Amino acid sequence: MSSSRSTLEHAGDLVGGYGDDPFADEPRADRARRTERPPVFWAAPFSAHYYREIGYVLSGLPVAIAGFTVAITLFCLGLGTFVTALGLPVLAGLTAAGRGFGRLERARARGMLALDVPGPKPVRPVRPGAWGAITARLADGAGWKAALHQVVMFPWAVFSFAMTLVFLLVGWAMALYPVYHWVFPTYTDWRGYKLFDYTDGHHVQHVYYIEGMWQIAGFSLVGVVLVFLTAQLVRGLTNVNRAAAQGLLGR
Repeated sequence: MSSSRSTLEHAGDLVGGYGDDPFADEPRADRARRTERPPVFWAAPFSAHYYREIGYVLSGLPVAIAGFTVAITLFCLGLGTFVTALGLPVLAGLTAAGRGFGRLERARARGMLALDVPGPKPVRPVRPGAWGAITARLADGAGWKAALHQVVMFPWAVFSFAMTLVFLLVGWAMALYPVYHWVFPTYTDWRGYKLFDYTDGHHVQHVYYIEGMWQIAGFSLVGVVLVFLTAQLVRGLTNVNRAAAQGLLGR
C-alpha cells in the first residue's frame, strides 16, 4: 500500500500539483493549483513564465474595462428598473455575464499565470420555465462573486498595467543604453541622454548628460537592477490576481 501511495504522489507532482496529495480529504478537482513553478530570481527576467505574466497584465486592462462596464451598466439598470418586471431579468443577466467573464479570467489565469482554478458548479433551476431560470440566476452566489470580481479588480488592472509598462520600458531602456548611446551625438545636439535640464533662481542653467564611460556603465547597471526587480514586481502584482481568482472565481 505504501508503494502504491508513493507512486500516486509522484504522478500527482508530474501533473503539476506542487505537493497535492491524492489521498487528501478534499478532491483535487475542487482546489486551485499552480501548474508551473516560478523561476528563480536570476532567471526570472529571461523566462517564458515572466513574459506570460506580463502578457496577462497588459492584456488584462481591455478585459477589465469591458467587464467593469458590463457589470456596472447591468447593475445600475437592474436597480433602476427593479420596481418593474424588467429589473429581475437584468440582474439575472448580470450574474450570467459575470460567469462568462469569470470563465474568461480562469482561462487567462490557466494559460498565463500557471494557475488552474476549478470553475463553480453550473446553475440548476429548481423550477421549470423562464421564471425558474431567472430566480436561479438571482440566487447564483458564484455569478454574483464573479460580477464583484469585475468591479473590484478594475482599479487593480489599471494600476498593474501602468506599473508594469513603466518599469518594463524604463528598465530595458536604461540597461540597453550602451547599445544606442551613439545615436544622441550622431543625430541630435545632445552629447548623450539628457538626464535633466533646468535653470535655477539665479538664472544658471544646469544640464546633465549621460556621456562618459563610467556614467554610461552606471546608468546601464541601474537599468539591469530594474529589469530584475521588475520581474519580482510583476510576480507580486499577479499574485494579487491569483488570490482574487481563487477567492471570487473558484468553487
